[in-house]
Amino acid sequence: MDEEAGGNQEGDAALAAQNSVLVQIARPYASALFDLAESENQLASVETSLSDISRLIGESEDFARFLRSPVITGDAKAGALDALLAKANTNALVANFLKLVAKNGRLFALDQIIVGFRELAAKARGEVTADVTSATPLTGAQVADLAETLKAKIGKTVTLNQFVDSSLIGGLQVKVGSQMIDSSLKTKLAAMKIAMKEVG
Repeated sequence: MDEEAGGNQEGDAALAAQNSVLVQIARPYASALFDLAESENQLASVETSLSDISRLIGESEDFARFLRSPVITGDAKAGALDALLAKANTNALVANFLKLVAKNGRLFALDQIIVGFRELAAKARGEVTADVTSATPLTGAQVADLAETLKAKIGKTVTLNQFVDSSLIGGLQVKVGSQMIDSSLKTKLAAMKIAMKEVG
């Protein structure tokens, strides 16, 4: 192994640590929203609204950057979100929740909050969740096909948390629990590169 491989491992470790911190920040928010949605009998509506927001984050790099920017104040983000959510006809619980998250300066963890909520909702329905990362947003038909394939493999209904990573060259990265089912070309090329360096 050379310096580049060592650098990649350090980068992976830093990313894992960052994700762990995000999960810790997101968990109480996701849990609070789930409890509220359940008590108001609005789980399905809240989950649909969160999926729409998640899709918007995946499709718009500007929106994703806006949410994560440390320079824009929480109040400014809450105001901008207010206008956006009113246009999108978002569930009122979700709209109020997002404004609270914005004012608390926690919008940078929104992806993880949505993932956490969807995991709680899936667990309540007796389903399994899978994180799916693709180079571009998946179509409705692709999502349905993937959900069916995973259901056949796992034996349970699978709820998909979708993420977009434009650095993936092709294929998908699918993670069910701690199990990675990876068919991305990026990963295969990285493995080939390592193998070629070991030979050379």
